Amino acid sequence: QRGRAMAVPGGRRWFRALALGVSFLKCLLIPAYYSTDFEVHRNWLAITHNLPLSQWYYEATSEWTLDYPPFFAWFQYVLSHIAKYFDPKMLVIENLNYTSHATIFFQRFSVIFTDILFIYAVRECCRWVNGKRAAKDILEKPTFILAVLLLWNFGLLIVDHIHFQYNGFLCGLMLLSVARLCQKRYLEGAFLFAVLLHFKHIYMYVAPAYSVYLLRSYCFTANNADGSLKWRSFSLLHVTLLGLIVCLVSALSLGPFIVLGQLPQVIARLFPFKRGLCHAYWAPNFWALYNVLDKALMILGLKYNLLDPTKIPKASMTGGLVQEFQHTVLPSVTPLATLICTFISILPSVFCLWFKPQGPRGFLQCLVLCALSSFMFGWHVHEKAILLAILPLSLLSVQRVKDAGIYLVLTTTGHFSLFPLLFTPPELPIKILLMLLFTVYSFSSLKSLFRRERPLLNWLETIYLVQLVPLEIFCEIIFPLTPWKQHFPFVPLLLTSVYCALGITYAWLKLYISVLTERIPVRQKAE
Repeated sequence: QRGRAMAVPGGRRWFRALALGVSFLKCLLIPAYYSTDFEVHRNWLAITHNLPLSQWYYEATSEWTLDYPPFFAWFQYVLSHIAKYFDPKMLVIENLNYTSHATIFFQRFSVIFTDILFIYAVRECCRWVNGKRAAKDILEKPTFILAVLLLWNFGLLIVDHIHFQYNGFLCGLMLLSVARLCQKRYLEGAFLFAVLLHFKHIYMYVAPAYSVYLLRSYCFTANNADGSLKWRSFSLLHVTLLGLIVCLVSALSLGPFIVLGQLPQVIARLFPFKRGLCHAYWAPNFWALYNVLDKALMILGLKYNLLDPTKIPKASMTGGLVQEFQHTVLPSVTPLATLICTFISILPSVFCLWFKPQGPRGFLQCLVLCALSSFMFGWHVHEKAILLAILPLSLLSVQRVKDAGIYLVLTTTGHFSLFPLLFTPPELPIKILLMLLFTVYSFSSLKSLFRRERPLLNWLETIYLVQLVPLEIFCEIIFPLTPWKQHFPFVPLLLTSVYCALGITYAWLKLYISVLTERIPVRQKAE
């Protein structure tokens, strides 16, 4: 009886209340700090509005050149024709860092308005979630908890509505495609994901999960009794339909640039490998641990005269800059090396999706593992990419206690790692309060949902998460008062990245172990 809770009028009322409440909160955040991404998107509005298509990916007046796929460029083009009624000056390419009140209101409201797609996607995901758990109180229903975990997600709130980006709109496309696949509306799901890839190419992280699941569940139409694949069930028609969808969407997006002979330029903008291994803010992944190990070995080498001080490069990964640098002791990492590491880390999850089919739940597990593996080992990974794993894991967290525990570790650590994005004093109480509210709700609601089962966290996980509190106190209050701030300004960022990297790595390994060791009943295999 999936979706019954959402079908009744009361179900619609509570969902509307949640959506309106979070939308009102987003409006309150309009005057908050915004990052350079605000100017990035203003510049893209100006580029797409004033220049012909042939110059979009060549224009370089600003350092923030257009580096998203064509569909997002067209999205900015459409927005620009609305923006001109607010303040035409924001559409002047030479008006770098232009921030009139009308510009701020327009860009902020454009993010809030496009989040309507995210709200609809969350509603569709709530329809799919299994509602077998009986609960007299609506607050304890899996659908209600999931709606709060998604609509009020702390990471999306601060990244989109303070820091400034359009992740809600894009994640809405991803969640809607997930919902369609879980509802066995495979062609709709494939179409939505193909469109999403041409809006933002970072979603290539999870493309392996989509490809294998569609091949296994849609292109092959039947299984044997033991769950193994019935090879004779292969449908050439289904493969052709999927191929047509991918080709048509790609042709619509890239076709004009292929005709203009500009595809290499578009690809060069989309994949700027010269930006270096790490982003300006370290993503808390394997390479953060690798960088720190290299730094520690360098210090030891200098102390015991094992290294020549004159041969140590001046550029350092602790400078917080987007740049290429060479490791001192450990081998320097190349884009190819990160690609190989990512590919190897994704393979087990893809094999499980193919050989241990579990339907939509198996697809979601693979999707989360693909996102986490890419986050762990990818080249120039943004710390915001952790949301690609947190949001789909929310769907699993309300269904099984094992997944709920992993979700709490990942979401708490992943969200805490976003704190350095908001470094201005006025935003300090806002980010702490929002983080506390979301984290307390996550723990209390999931604990209530699974109160008849084992504890969500073990003692080691609890101790690790509690230590985030003194870490934040040291980074935000104690360290700025010490003389170390002048000589080692990177220390808070380094501590945050490394400590959060340990938690995210742990969650990734625990989810992998859960997936690899899980036994699937024969009846479930046959399905």
